[in-house]
Amino acid sequence: MLFDMDGTLIDSEKVWDRSLVEVLRWLGGTDLSAAARRETLGGNLASSLAIVFREAGVAQTPALSEQGARMLVDTTAEFFEAGLPWRPGAEEALRTVRLAGPKVALVTNTGRYLTDKALIGIGHEHFDVTVCGDEVPRGKPAPDPYLRAASLLGVAITDCVAVEDSPTGIASAEAAGAAVLGVPCEVPIPAGPRRVVRDSLVGLRAEDLACVLGSVRGRPEA
Repeated sequence: MLFDMDGTLIDSEKVWDRSLVEVLRWLGGTDLSAAARRETLGGNLASSLAIVFREAGVAQTPALSEQGARMLVDTTAEFFEAGLPWRPGAEEALRTVRLAGPKVALVTNTGRYLTDKALIGIGHEHFDVTVCGDEVPRGKPAPDPYLRAASLLGVAITDCVAVEDSPTGIASAEAAGAAVLGVPCEVPIPAGPRRVVRDSLVGLRAEDLACVLGSVRGRPEA
């Protein structure tokens, strides 16, 4: 079982939003447009930073990019260290799935430095492996993070269910070949042949994830 982090397990998308706005204002902008906010959901540091520079109307030079990236990471780290709230049902769902016995991975576009800070609150013990966005050649929406997680777990990606909240993450998991349980956070999740959509993680059991896999496998268009 493969779990996304931001917006799926922890309510951190708003934290990223605040950090991105700080960088935007440092560049002379004011606020992110609604469309830009949606674009950043599930993205990695590089893609989110590029959106901020675009919104500010500032050319992304290497020097400015380095400064902006450092500011974004440092600001977000402060928020992460203060503790992040769980998404509804997420903590209990993780414990329930873990107790049921399947191998579990955390698969996130967030870099290792910030992920390790978040894991202090989430708990390393929930996962057999963790894969971060800066540990693969391409982050989500490319399939690389999910393919690496399945490889590290020693399981076929087609036997995995990815739990995701964003279009970017869902695209990554589906491109890799996983079935997807979509649990919306900031934006709605449309129906698709390789996914099942659920309102929240409240009451989620390992059997429910097995049903998601069975349902996707049973669809001829998948």
